[in-house]
This record gives sequence, C-alpha cells and structure tokens, in this order.
Amino acid sequence: MSNREVIDSYFTAMRRGAQAEEDLISLFAEEATYSEPFSGHPSANGLEEIRQRLRLGWEQPLPDLELDVLEIEVDGRNARARWECRSPALPRPMQGEDSYEIVNGQITRLEVRLL
Repeated sequence: MSNREVIDSYFTAMRRGAQAEEDLISLFAEEATYSEPFSGHPSANGLEEIRQRLRLGWEQPLPDLELDVLEIEVDGRNARARWECRSPALPRPMQGEDSYEIVNGQITRLEVRLL
C-alpha cells in the first residue's frame, strides 16, 4: 500500500467510526505514537494505547459528522493532510491538519492539530 493509500484508508476508517476499529488499528505500526488535541491526554504510544484513545473518542461521537479531506501532500515517509469536519453539534466547521510518518505501509507517528 502506498503512503497515499494509507492516508486514504485512515480517513475512510475514521468516517466509519467504531465499526472500523480493526481496520484503523491495522494502519498503525506496533510502536506508533498518536497525539491529538481532543482528549486532553498526552500522546498514545503503541497499538493498545492508540486503540483506547480512539475508543474514548467513539464513546460520544459527534452526530451526523461529515469529514472532508481538503489536501494531502506526501514527501517520502512524511505526509500532511488538511481536513474539515462538520456536525450540528459544532458551532462552525472545524479544520485540522494531520502530520504522518509512514514506514513500510504503516503509520509510525500521527500528530493531529486544529487550525
């Protein structure tokens, strides 16, 4: 799987939410790190911490969430994706940027930040 396909698969799984848990986890390397601004917790390290972090977010999903990828740039093992999500629960659309490191078809580092 190319690095672009890994990112496309990540967003496809994120749109599906909890029902895509195994698909999403399979995209990460065993010792991957995942940091995001939503939980208020430090980075998750390793598959089980990442799984728990994702489950935490799925406990109270945003209703009618729409997630659009605005841009993807891949430069070797590093990539960046800009995205926008919308939900009636949000006061306005939110935009964010993901920074990836992908090695041998698996995400080794993912940092999510809001713009």
